[in-house]
Amino acid sequence: QVQLEESGGDLVQSGGSLRLACTSASAMNAFYALAWYRQAPGKQRELVAYMVNEENTHYEDSVKGRFTISSDKGKNTVYLQMNNLKPQDTADYYCSVGWTYDGNYRPYDYWGQGTRVAVSS
Repeated sequence: QVQLEESGGDLVQSGGSLRLACTSASAMNAFYALAWYRQAPGKQRELVAYMVNEENTHYEDSVKGRFTISSDKGKNTVYLQMNNLKPQDTADYYCSVGWTYDGNYRPYDYWGQGTRVAVSS
């Protein structure tokens, strides 16, 4: 069983920044890929960013150039730096561990409680 715990969500104004963190008692580097998802009210959960072997990173088009995924092996933590936040970024954010298949990220079914990001205009 993998337990994930997200933190760092807050209410910010448009154009602001936040850094989300996700920690786990399990070694993050045991997983081939790490990711962040988000779920806005009334919408399906969507993949925001993922990284493979702590090197190759991939981003959903709407966050490219604004969000950065990274990890710290020593702290067993994966981060999501979010800059120039927009109201449409408002959502609950969840980290994920998984793998890739045919170039696409595939999550294991482990989910934390999420952390809420609200961006006001």
